[in-house]
Amino acid sequence: MKNNNKLTLVDGTFSHLEAKEILSGIIASKINFHNIKNWSSQERFGKDDENAQKTISALHDEMKKIQEILLDAKVSNKKLLVRSEVNIFLTDDL
Repeated sequence: MKNNNKLTLVDGTFSHLEAKEILSGIIASKINFHNIKNWSSQERFGKDDENAQKTISALHDEMKKIQEILLDAKVSNKKLLVRSEVNIFLTDDL
């Protein structure tokens, strides 16, 4: 397998409702992942996972930005071009 793998997750033009469903699904999934990570830390160590907490807060901020963009698209009757790719690198750092 090569060291750098690029995957396209989203690439299309969407109505504000379609974009909301796609983007909020991605953000919600990430928030859920970090909530579980934080819960695990609480159960195992009796304390919050600080990185998970920071990430959850940042994701909520990003969702607010997305909501503003979606509202702007709705009000102006525009579609949204959404492109998202993920780059995966193999590394020895753990």
